[in-house]
Amino acid sequence: MKQSSTLWQDMAGSFPQAMIGNPMGQGFAESWMKAFQQFQNMDLGATGKSLSGMEMPQFSFAPEKLQQLQQDYVREATALWNQSLQANPRTTDRRFKSDAWALNPLASFTAAVYLLNARTLMALAEAVEGDAKTRNRVRFAVEQWVAAAAPSNYLAFNADAQQKAIDTQGESLAKGLANMLHDMRQGHVSMTDESVFEVGRNVATTEGAVVFENAFFQLIEYKPLTAKVHEKPFLLIPPCINKYYILDLQPENSLIRYAVSQGHRTFVVSWRNPDASMEKATWDDYIEHAAIEAIHRVQDITGAKQINALGFCVGGTILTTALAVLAARGEKPAASATLLTTLVDFTDTGILDVFIDENMVKYREMQMGEGGMLRGQDLASTFSFLRPNDLVWNYVVGNYLKGETPPPFDLLYWNSDATNLPGPWYAWYLRNTYLENNLVKPGKLTVCGEKVDLRKVDLPVYVYGSREDHIVPIGGAYANTQVLPGPKRFMMGASGHIAGVINPPAANKRSHWVRDDGKFPPQVKDWIAGATETPGSWWDDWAAWLKSHAGKQIAAPKGYGNGKQYQAIEPAPGRYVKAKA
Repeated sequence: MKQSSTLWQDMAGSFPQAMIGNPMGQGFAESWMKAFQQFQNMDLGATGKSLSGMEMPQFSFAPEKLQQLQQDYVREATALWNQSLQANPRTTDRRFKSDAWALNPLASFTAAVYLLNARTLMALAEAVEGDAKTRNRVRFAVEQWVAAAAPSNYLAFNADAQQKAIDTQGESLAKGLANMLHDMRQGHVSMTDESVFEVGRNVATTEGAVVFENAFFQLIEYKPLTAKVHEKPFLLIPPCINKYYILDLQPENSLIRYAVSQGHRTFVVSWRNPDASMEKATWDDYIEHAAIEAIHRVQDITGAKQINALGFCVGGTILTTALAVLAARGEKPAASATLLTTLVDFTDTGILDVFIDENMVKYREMQMGEGGMLRGQDLASTFSFLRPNDLVWNYVVGNYLKGETPPPFDLLYWNSDATNLPGPWYAWYLRNTYLENNLVKPGKLTVCGEKVDLRKVDLPVYVYGSREDHIVPIGGAYANTQVLPGPKRFMMGASGHIAGVINPPAANKRSHWVRDDGKFPPQVKDWIAGATETPGSWWDDWAAWLKSHAGKQIAAPKGYGNGKQYQAIEPAPGRYVKAKA
């Protein structure tokens, strides 16, 4: 089915001629016109081509939906035009709600027209008839384009930026240019005042020491905060696509410090930021020489037969794989595992699924499957564009158009501290998790010479998922309860991928949901239906659970390591975490 070209003509024609004829606004207006023409000329149902000409799954639109969209658009556009003849249109959108927008007739009308067109484009994306992946890809592409086309992103139309330039006699424009040149030199848009933070000085400050290191990671041991510690030590494995100190930002929101304060002898894997010497490193290397190595070293240092382990995000996937490899070797070194916003079953991968298909994975395998590096900034940019208005255009407008310096924020400083990834690791990960979901297929994968069978990872597991997580959807986190065979406790927290996890009890924020009947129905919605909401952090619930698996208390060690083979190499946070991508 072909979509009605009249819809696009009406939308393009809604721009006032004054806007199109204005040289300052010509690029903005023409970008809309060009997009409308491209959509108008596409025969999506017949050709299955994307705007870039790449092959895509075929999809179409129901004629009645297009007709309804056209009618709604014409009606709303007419009402907007009539309203603008009497008063400037007002909007609650935070990008356009200031007096500078409201009091400027051209600016307020431009914003209102943009919002109308954006709503219509999104409605058109929702009207696509096709498989779920195709619908998600269309929706994602339209969201990106709509976010980029906002008039607030252009000095010619941003009434706030124009007013500030007048009020500061052009100083804001000069500062904005300086900010842009600074960001061009550093290679990314500044989300916070990065000059305020320094790793080891005011982030990643929990006292400890590096007690082991190899080419892949440093093992940090933390100084006890209690006279006694539990006999089973505690190892945290963070994601290797980020730096570990998301778990140790400030003393008041540090999960690491919290664990130490609960009487656990605590260790963390601090990943090396890969350079050219690691461009051939594989998934097997990260399992054998990092996760398994860390587990064994903690056992050696403490003399404990079993440890408790935690994996966060990709770190949880790495931990689970390592435990499966060890189980195949007849080892059961973990008394329990905690998985925070972790995917093991990759059936529900959320918005990231729009990037993954056979052609994309083959391209990455050809590009870097045998060697190479995925730049940290490329990965960081991908994650930022999952929330383009909040994590991209908001800072473009503030930094460059208004000449503002973003306020200090430890989490955003960490978010900008990118890490590289070895190409072979990345290519393997894409194919065997996101594309083919092989981890949950018993015996399908051979890792470190062993057949992976998650049915052998039979131990108590605490599984946490965030309700609004756009990277690890709550359904994806919950799926772990269907895969792992041991005793389980599932916890759902409010907020997203990071804020939901980093939620200390003292902050008294958000809520968490749990159920104590021991039932884990196949679908997360059915679990939620029987769950109880409790205000505040989930950390105390987890701490009580972890304590039950940590064994008796013994005297806290007087120093780092074991005084023999393992001694302090350097103070925490160590060298590896300070290396820049």
